[in-house]
Amino acid sequence: MFATMSINTTITDKKYRKLSLQVSLAGLSFCIFDTLNHVILSVKEVHFDTFHKAIKIEELFADAFNDNPELKDSYDEILVIHNNNLSTFVPEPLFDEHFLGSYLQYNTKVFETDFFAFDEIHTYQMNAVYIPYVNINNFFIDQFGSFDYKHANSILATKLLDASKNNDDKKMIVNFNPGHFEVIVVQNQKLHLFNSFEYQTPEDFLYYLLFTAEQLSMNPENFKLELMGAIAEEDDFYKLAFKYIRNVSLFDVADLKKKNSFSTPENLKHFILFQS
Repeated sequence: MFATMSINTTITDKKYRKLSLQVSLAGLSFCIFDTLNHVILSVKEVHFDTFHKAIKIEELFADAFNDNPELKDSYDEILVIHNNNLSTFVPEPLFDEHFLGSYLQYNTKVFETDFFAFDEIHTYQMNAVYIPYVNINNFFIDQFGSFDYKHANSILATKLLDASKNNDDKKMIVNFNPGHFEVIVVQNQKLHLFNSFEYQTPEDFLYYLLFTAEQLSMNPENFKLELMGAIAEEDDFYKLAFKYIRNVSLFDVADLKKKNSFSTPENLKHFILFQS
């Protein structure tokens, strides 16, 4: 269910605060924005103990809300960002909102009972089609009453395409998450590829990188690979990629860092959240 935030009518009601939450089955991260001064006031992560499979995800979120009272504060805007690999991008000329499930059936298993949503990305004439976590959205409706939501990949793709402006080199960027990662190939605001892969080992990670490069005729001796998300140069994943791909580096978050007081690793990890 999509919910739209109601707008306060008087300036005295405004809190000048925005809450963004990035949610997955493994936990959530959230940050609070001061919208008057355009700064991030705080960021926090909550990791779920999913060892006990019988626990409902709604109960885990309820515990997170009880443990973090700032989530129950009053905000002018609330944005929920769904982070999963159940999404795809569809060019505007090929898009029909009455057939959302058909776009996803090529890269994920869909069911008749699934609820589908889409984010319009007008700047790049495409739409992100995805399956949101309906039970999590329902929990937030009980908590907030109304809010907006979108998919993490909508924000990620838009920001990476923006950053590729006037760069004619085809570049591969990987957004690293626990259990899955996104591979994005951009060239001067053109999206050549966006795909998500599940992994368990560094070798899995390397295989998908080299496979993607081969499919797009990108030579590991030449193309640039930039890594972002929950990854650092000391990680085995980074070291193995560096062994087989010549030009490997962490994604440059210098411009993003100018807008907040957080470290480079935090800006890499919360790249999507900080720009929501």
